[in-house]
Amino acid sequence: MTVPRPEADAVDRRSLHERIAADLRDQIMGGDLAPGASLPSTVHLKERFNASNATVQKALQLLKDEQLVVGRAGAAVTVREHRQRTVRPASYMAPAGSGEPYRWLAEAAKDGSRAHSTLLDVVECEPPADVAEALRLPEAGAALLRRQLLMVDDEPVELVASYYPLEIARGTAMAERRKIPGGTPTLLAEMGYPPRLSVDRVSARVPTQDQYQALRLPGGLPVLRTLRVVYSDDERPVEATVMVKAGHLYELQYEFTAERT
Repeated sequence: MTVPRPEADAVDRRSLHERIAADLRDQIMGGDLAPGASLPSTVHLKERFNASNATVQKALQLLKDEQLVVGRAGAAVTVREHRQRTVRPASYMAPAGSGEPYRWLAEAAKDGSRAHSTLLDVVECEPPADVAEALRLPEAGAALLRRQLLMVDDEPVELVASYYPLEIARGTAMAERRKIPGGTPTLLAEMGYPPRLSVDRVSARVPTQDQYQALRLPGGLPVLRTLRVVYSDDERPVEATVMVKAGHLYELQYEFTAERT
């Protein structure tokens, strides 16, 4: 297959060390540089990228800050065990059973990780425009916000902001500043709003200041932003959640079945 050539004026304006780190990062996350493998030597990287020793070291430091590689002066730099998690959105749709933990916690624990969530806010507010549209709120309408930070092995990995129509959430356990056994999907199902359809809109974005600090992001890496809208009976939207994940820690896996004609 012929790879289209970029336009003559399409210039990569990133600094050279950022470009070097980007190419090596792609090899690491794609599996060409496997966990435990040594990165090419500094001499090789200098020749490959026509870069100085200082520039190569700056590139390697970016990857160290992202915890993709490990190494010290005078020793080979090696690839760490992959920390990227594969998320299968379909596994989170069904409410948790009686006495079961919130499905995100259960899924994270399957590989032996220690997962927990911290509830940050429970407040009525005017949501972002795309959330308000998804919930079909009137102009300047308010919704209930439940905001939490998800942690895996004491590392912040996701900011979750879930919004609910006030006519559904007001006066219920959702409006209380406490965790809900099984999560809000379980409570919604008990209240007569079982999930029937979930629609995701995923985009890569530059993190906001709040996201950068809360997720302890290294460097200028993007985040994955997912707007998930959950519909109950009669296609009624009952929940809209904005999930922001560290881009270097997650990949999303969607599974489809071909329709029969």
